[in-house]
Amino acid sequence: MSLSPGHLPTVGPDEVARFPSHGVLLDARSSARFRGDEEPVDRRAGHVPGAVSAPTTENLRDDGSFRPPDQLAARFERLGVTGGDVAVYCGSGINAAHEIAALAIVGIDAALYPGSWSQWAADPRRPVATG
Repeated sequence: MSLSPGHLPTVGPDEVARFPSHGVLLDARSSARFRGDEEPVDRRAGHVPGAVSAPTTENLRDDGSFRPPDQLAARFERLGVTGGDVAVYCGSGINAAHEIAALAIVGIDAALYPGSWSQWAADPRRPVATG
């Protein structure tokens, strides 16, 4: 088996800016980074306006495996994912891809914002929300 790019839907920063108007934009980073309480990597702290905090760690059991599908489905429903468009970002794209795998377990397709928070925060023209 060999892997090749281009099989996962992606969105860019302009699409991400508009995404909350028609879908659910999930931020897979820690809650503290989402709120803007800490930012160990990027120039600015906070999140994309309209995004929903959905830390990837909450997809996992204590042993590091994914939670059962019924628990994942309930979690995503609590986050507002009930069908329709979903996109995910994190700091650099790695945790977002993990979140997309958890969504796929319960039959939800999602797009990846590969530039993630690092790209967003580096552009001073992009608004930042905190809290």
